[in-house]
Amino acid sequence: MKKHILLLSLLIAASSCNDDFLDRYSQTKVSPEVFFNNQQDLALYVNGLLNMPGIGSYLNDQDTDNATTTGAVEMKVVMTGSPSSQTISGGWDWSRLRNINYFLDNYHKAQVAADIKAHYAGLARYYRAQFYLDKVARFSDVPWYSKTLTDNDEDLYKPQDPRTLVMDSVMADLAYAAANVGDSKELVPSGTPNKWAVMTQYARTALFEGTYRKYHPELNLQATAGKFLETAASVSADIMASQKFNISNSNKPNTDYAALFNSLDLSQNKEVILVNEYDQAQQAGGNVNSTVFGDYEQAPSRDLVQTYLMKDGSRFTDIAGYQQFGFVKEFENRDPRLAQTLVYPGWVRVPDATPYIQRLNKNFTGYHQLKGYMNTTDNNALNGADFPVYRYAEVLLTYAEAKAELGTLTQADLDKSVKLIRTRVGLPDLLLAEANAKPDAFLAAKYPNVTGANRGVILEIRRERRVEFAFENLRFDDVMRWQAGKLLTVIPEGMYFAGLGKYDLTGDGVEDIILIDKSKTIPTEKDKEKNSLGVALIYYRAGSIGEDVTVYLKNGNAGGTMVTETAARKFEDPKYYYRPIPQKEMLLNPKLKQVFGWN
Repeated sequence: MKKHILLLSLLIAASSCNDDFLDRYSQTKVSPEVFFNNQQDLALYVNGLLNMPGIGSYLNDQDTDNATTTGAVEMKVVMTGSPSSQTISGGWDWSRLRNINYFLDNYHKAQVAADIKAHYAGLARYYRAQFYLDKVARFSDVPWYSKTLTDNDEDLYKPQDPRTLVMDSVMADLAYAAANVGDSKELVPSGTPNKWAVMTQYARTALFEGTYRKYHPELNLQATAGKFLETAASVSADIMASQKFNISNSNKPNTDYAALFNSLDLSQNKEVILVNEYDQAQQAGGNVNSTVFGDYEQAPSRDLVQTYLMKDGSRFTDIAGYQQFGFVKEFENRDPRLAQTLVYPGWVRVPDATPYIQRLNKNFTGYHQLKGYMNTTDNNALNGADFPVYRYAEVLLTYAEAKAELGTLTQADLDKSVKLIRTRVGLPDLLLAEANAKPDAFLAAKYPNVTGANRGVILEIRRERRVEFAFENLRFDDVMRWQAGKLLTVIPEGMYFAGLGKYDLTGDGVEDIILIDKSKTIPTEKDKEKNSLGVALIYYRAGSIGEDVTVYLKNGNAGGTMVTETAARKFEDPKYYYRPIPQKEMLLNPKLKQVFGWN
């Protein structure tokens, strides 16, 4: 056993220590004849390829309209600067592909049953499909490599292959993986992908490419979108028909959803198709607490808050005057997922004994993220929460969206998909005829390219995706595939304050903070005004961005929403849906060509 681990370490080190493009493994250190002999060898190698998102995914909406950040995240840099292939230079790394293809070139040498070989080959092809989906999403056309290249291989410096060829190859990889990867405990260690995880990725990929082609005319591939959408629907339907999964629902609408994101053990949760398992004693996952609290660098947007429905299923944005609702009123009678995703009025932070009062930092929104936050001081729990990589809720929404985009969605389809997700939080059913008869104007303005008889229900399914998966690293790809990049040009705003004065942020009717004029000085602690509970108010000097204040408001002393920045954002369509090939790679390989206006 130790021999095999050492060989695998040498094998991987041979590529990971060298950043040269597709640099080949050192055949003098490890030969395939020595290593690829038995099932143990195959398992060691493929498990070494394991690469799953983790706790950090709760912070990946900083590039979207779900949040604001003070960080120099890529999308904000692109929209506010002068991006080029010299300044945007990430993503063109191929070492992982080489590790995958090396296995696929050599696994057949093992003396094991054909179905065992096919299982491990399926996992490797699943990883290759993931690798290439990321590349296509970033660059569109990329070189397709299905084998390990040698130093003098002429394909090393070939031009990009068309997106159509690459994505057909990706889908072939996923089809093979779905047909051959097993799900037995003997083959699949806990916390690693099985047949159902592969199928979830298969459906996700098909939905991504199908909707991308449908909504992106620059590709001129609209006519081919349908076959991908049909695959997304059929693969999702197969997962649903297996009856192996269901929505985690113990009839506690105010806590069941949140339990998915603060659990120390999701291995037995029937909604979680693949889990990234963490255990403080063995593999600490870390936490996002300091990033979403205290001197936080990520704050949810008010636009996200306004997207959630009311508890009775009606639209928050249909209420007269909703734009002037303060923090406490915004949370009244809302979809319970809102208060399980964001800190709500009256929430108590451990180890405090009294409700938490929102901290209003400059350049932020005032809202605090709750999803991913571990409300504990126990380090074992703090760093040991599992992360749900794939959830059954995604399968259900993939099914509904694909059917809606194909024009074949029925009420029965909604009842076995979206209904299950809404039932968990006590929301009424989504009705097909009603949604299409009265499309939501708030959502329609965001997605003007959604047309046709299913316009209303498509918008509602998009709402469900946004609120169900807020801060789970799906929003950016959704915005990109829907050709909704212009949403990112809107600078995120925060809580609304009518003007200077005192405000209740905990929901008990007693003022907690006071906004004072920028010309005034915040008094010392002993001189601060106290509320009716005898607690000193928290003082903030309010004004506009650029002024010497502690809270930025849209209309300065006259109030308005909290504002986060002033740098104008622009989104060049279609250019900014893609990234440039780094200039140094263009110099190494002159056959590569930039696409969609990059230079």
